[in-house]
Amino acid sequence: MSETHMQPRTFIARNPSVLYFLAALGVFTAIVTVLSDATGAGLISTSFVKTLGKTLCLCLVAIAMDVVWGYCGILSLGHFAFFGIGGYAIGMWLMYARTELIVAESLAGQVIPPTPQEISDAIGNQIFGVVGSSEFPTIWMFADSLFVQLALVVLVPGLLALVFGWLAFRSRVTGVYLSILTQAMTLALALYLFQNDSGLRGNNGLSGLQNIPGFEDSGQDAISIAFFLASALALALGYVLFAWITDSKLGNIIQAIRDDESRVRFLGYHVESYKLFVFTVTAIVAGIAGALYYPQAGIINPAEIAPIASIYLAVWVAIGGRGRLYGAVIGAALVSLLSSWFTGGGAPNIDLGFYVVQWVDWWLVLLGLTFVLVTLFAPKGIAGVFDRLVRKS
Repeated sequence: MSETHMQPRTFIARNPSVLYFLAALGVFTAIVTVLSDATGAGLISTSFVKTLGKTLCLCLVAIAMDVVWGYCGILSLGHFAFFGIGGYAIGMWLMYARTELIVAESLAGQVIPPTPQEISDAIGNQIFGVVGSSEFPTIWMFADSLFVQLALVVLVPGLLALVFGWLAFRSRVTGVYLSILTQAMTLALALYLFQNDSGLRGNNGLSGLQNIPGFEDSGQDAISIAFFLASALALALGYVLFAWITDSKLGNIIQAIRDDESRVRFLGYHVESYKLFVFTVTAIVAGIAGALYYPQAGIINPAEIAPIASIYLAVWVAIGGRGRLYGAVIGAALVSLLSSWFTGGGAPNIDLGFYVVQWVDWWLVLLGLTFVLVTLFAPKGIAGVFDRLVRKS
């Protein structure tokens, strides 16, 4: 055997799909940027750029879900909670900083300059007046610091996943019982956030997040394209990170855990540590995705963390193709864009004479039917169908 053949193949050689994905994402990003309102072309509206940016964030959290479920075998019904926590963490700074600017401008004309305490009270009243309060809860103590809130985007989802995962995995909870536990965690968090005394404005949530402090002179067209580019970069980095993890020895072990956990434990591997690592890392990535998503959405409320959102996430991955990173991207992008089209009035209603099919009401039925059909006839999802076509060609 020649020396050339003895050399190990590079990461890209073993995973050509990574290069194809990055190239496709790069071309897509460039086209959207050039055709957006920000460049003056105006062929893609600012609102649709935001929709595409949010879709990229959903693709990133779908990849995280695919790694924890498709590769490690943990059906988590709580990963969208980490997504929402990331959104709340950055949303607190966005709302505080924006309100501080508004209050400072409104008090600037006074003969006697306001004291820092008066400014703080005015900010608190502006933010929490909707829930009948004017005092800052303890969890807002660092809301004035962008650096701290960015750190919390990573730390809070990571610590929550670490603690929850340690308690669940050390007890060797698996299968449907683990899924129920993750769903219970998500439900408990959502119910807590719905309360006005949660410190996060209850059902009102955090709003006005699309107004970025320090960029008052920039239009939403420029801000939207900036977040779109940041979302594309995050998706690219996340895809490479998880492709590298799943291609490594660690990836082989977690896939073995998925296939036969007892045998892996018998071989001497500490299964719980591997599962905890995957669960925590994917939670952190989900939090980062949420931090990029909600400034583009403009608002976040507890309904975003409800268990149904995590179930949708699992449906996206199943439709796209579980156990394939690009399958998760296909599923999330396809379902997200179709959902915007059907529920946003883009899809024409169907008049059957005796009944009018309004897609706003029937979209979830169509999504559920699609999930059932994919499960029955294409268990490997859209990506599995694509793989068969490639092998035949």
